[in-house]
Amino acid sequence: ASVAGAGDTAALDAEAARKLALSGSAATEVAHTGWPWVALVGGVLLALAGLLTLRYGRGWPAMGSRYEAPTRRTPARTDTPGDLWKALDRGEDPTAV
Repeated sequence: ASVAGAGDTAALDAEAARKLALSGSAATEVAHTGWPWVALVGGVLLALAGLLTLRYGRGWPAMGSRYEAPTRRTPARTDTPGDLWKALDRGEDPTAV
């Protein structure tokens, strides 16, 4: 899309024709910047990063189990939100197993 719009003046020509009420009017002295090309390079880099992620992502290290939520609870605990807040007030970590 960025390459297609880099030098396209069709929308400007149509607006010039509408404003001037003349068919076949063309916008002249239109300056194009390099930003469409910068967008193209950014899109290519994003696509390349996606392909590299698909290729090598499976082998990347994952977070350790220490960052996962605990799965078992101690029998003395209750699961009500009020009890969890009370444990926090006492300075206890209610998520510690």
